[in-house]
Amino acid sequence: MARSDVHPRHKFETWQVWPGSFDNPPVDGIYPLADNSQLSITRATPIASLGSCFAREIKRKLLQRGYNYISEETHHPAAIHASAAWERVYSTFCMRQIFEYTFETWQPDLRWWIAPRSAKVQDPYRRTIIYDSIAEAEADFARHLKYSRRALEQAEVLILTLGLTEIWQDRIDQAVISLPSGPYVREGGDMSRYEFRVSRYAENLENLERIHDIMDKHNPGCKLLMTVSPVYLWATFRRDLDVISASCNSKSTLRAVTDEFTVRHDNVFYFPAFEMATIYQPLSGQTYFADGRENYHVNKATVKFIMRHFFDYYSKCQDGSKHD
Repeated sequence: MARSDVHPRHKFETWQVWPGSFDNPPVDGIYPLADNSQLSITRATPIASLGSCFAREIKRKLLQRGYNYISEETHHPAAIHASAAWERVYSTFCMRQIFEYTFETWQPDLRWWIAPRSAKVQDPYRRTIIYDSIAEAEADFARHLKYSRRALEQAEVLILTLGLTEIWQDRIDQAVISLPSGPYVREGGDMSRYEFRVSRYAENLENLERIHDIMDKHNPGCKLLMTVSPVYLWATFRRDLDVISASCNSKSTLRAVTDEFTVRHDNVFYFPAFEMATIYQPLSGQTYFADGRENYHVNKATVKFIMRHFFDYYSKCQDGSKHD
């Protein structure tokens, strides 16, 4: 036990005290996770995931370790990042729309973008998925709905990785597009109906609560495991903040949201991938940023560090021993 030297004295577990402060043990390469998780994951547990760029790293490591990762729509290039062809999902708004179109009726006012010069058909709500015709797009999306539903209904654990708070929202029906990108944008498509804004705490929490309500109806036994992506913004659309400050705002907001969301529900858990990368790795004298052009990503060593703790933490039996 660690002990404070202030009056009155308090007794803390070592994981409650900053590493290396006073007489508390310094960093030793093992993140001081609280030993109180009620979530247990074995290699047989059906796991699904979706979210931002870091979700792809989680998927890759789960598959490498032989876990029962749900992989639907494997023929589709957009499924490389998640359990179905959701592509990368950066905001809680786009995440919420996935659950709504999968289990309910979700019909945005403008369903498809048509690129002005090439006439390519683009899905505004999934990151740069492109078709040659509307008929092809609608047929593929109809198939996607079946795969999406199957993935979410099978999952006993669903990992949601939150990325950012910047959104582009339709002024007419408030639907949120993935990103202003792809052939429609490059070829001068009309973006005047979309408004850029920074989403805030309450509405992001509302989106997660909506997701929880939908899953409670359609897969009530599923446990939600929340993470915040340690991948920072490559660029910000904000004109009032620099990219580093904008990144900090996004991550801070989403971290606060996940804390509130987690304490509200017995079947929601939080895994501190963000803290492991951005705080513990520097405390250990390690860099967590990748080299090269995409240096806002986390490096391979940090991903390995995070996922090693993930497996160690959640693969324990109730008696404290590890699953095979």
